[in-house]
Amino acid sequence: MAKSTDIRPKGATLYMLPLTLRVPLKFGVETVTSVTCARVSVRVEDDKGRSAVGWGETPLSVQWVWPSSLPYDERHKALKDFCAILAKSWSSFACTGHPIEIGHAFLETELPKLVTDFNSHRGTAEPMPWLAALVCCSAFDLAIHDAFGGLHQVQVYQTYNAEFMNRDLSDLIQSPSSKKAAVRFRNRYPSDFLAPRRLDSLAAWHLVGGKDLLNTDELTGDEPQDNYPLTLPDWIRRDGLWCLKIKLRGNDAQWDYERLTEVGRIALEHDVVWLTADFNCTVTDPAYVTTILDRLMLEHPRIYGMLLYVEQPFPYDLETHQIDVHSVSARKPLFMDESAHDWRLIELGRSLGWTGVALKTCKTQTGALLSLCWAKAHGMTLMVQDLTNPMLAQIPHLLLAAYAGTIMGVETNSMQFYPDASLPEAAVHHGAFRRSGGCVELSSISGSGFGYRLKEIRRILPEPLEY
Repeated sequence: MAKSTDIRPKGATLYMLPLTLRVPLKFGVETVTSVTCARVSVRVEDDKGRSAVGWGETPLSVQWVWPSSLPYDERHKALKDFCAILAKSWSSFACTGHPIEIGHAFLETELPKLVTDFNSHRGTAEPMPWLAALVCCSAFDLAIHDAFGGLHQVQVYQTYNAEFMNRDLSDLIQSPSSKKAAVRFRNRYPSDFLAPRRLDSLAAWHLVGGKDLLNTDELTGDEPQDNYPLTLPDWIRRDGLWCLKIKLRGNDAQWDYERLTEVGRIALEHDVVWLTADFNCTVTDPAYVTTILDRLMLEHPRIYGMLLYVEQPFPYDLETHQIDVHSVSARKPLFMDESAHDWRLIELGRSLGWTGVALKTCKTQTGALLSLCWAKAHGMTLMVQDLTNPMLAQIPHLLLAAYAGTIMGVETNSMQFYPDASLPEAAVHHGAFRRSGGCVELSSISGSGFGYRLKEIRRILPEPLEY
């Protein structure tokens, strides 16, 4: 089963990079004003003793991964503490193989034990959710993939095949509820479900947050004076936007409807082509969504027609909240986001009526690829959604969209909320961090691994934690 290209983890380094948002971003019932990015390097070796270092990064978006009434600082500290635990665990994880095989083994065996132990030590405190653990783990998983490409001097997306992998998908995606699963995935690899060539230009979805300003009459004078746009029309004009994602509340139907129609009106005035609506997991009754959609179709049919899909209205704990959502997906494609932790939950979601999957690298590169394969094999539509990815986190995020075959482009919004945070990376990858003509460009992303071109990026990192 072993290949000469196999690797194993041999050490990890963890950095914490704090960022402040220039304007607030509303997530469900909470608002984000700052975030910590976990940047990770992982050293790997092969059986000849050759070594390489790979890099991964993710924002520890507390409000997204752990919606709760617990104080923000308590949740934030828990995520940072868990990253330190993960660094120790990844450094000594005794597994050899391709990054997908190592990542799969870690997700199946090691991560559940770490989460259980961590929550046990927290005692009576609210347990950390699995989604939070995945986000913390994703930086390490990404680093393993990057290191593998670096060791073998190949772009990592060229390794998701039989030449480099020991196990096919039938061994990594085993569905007890589907007798055809082994047949469907036997002798098939992620490369069979990925585009043979990446797209170097992607339509960019702009996020219209719940606190974003739509018009100049909403200006108060307290806005940042930083030469970046402040209102939605200014963003559309500056970046040539033609895809807008609208954040809704999910617990105020009148506000949600008025927000949809007002953004839709602005979109029509500025030749925007597509809209999506994100209810952020706060809806519990499908009738809430269908009533809004039906009213929109009758009163504003042009705006309704622009609505490409609806994203994650319902609670992300899909196993607890097994809501039949066929009534929503009968009207518009319905995409899982927070609920789509892995292919097993996607399988459950599909049985409940979900028709699409929003992939995120922040739930691990390994998990995203396996979810992609399962979803495509079962006729589900894909999207790649953002976690306001800055700096290095932006590059694997864009690459996943460039190879996945999404319904339309990629969501990318770090340039809205902390554009200056990525200036060192943007100096090397300008098109990846600045939207132009409504698109982002990937042509600068080149070389081995994820193509970060890290030696050219002049970023001073804080003191690390090494393991």
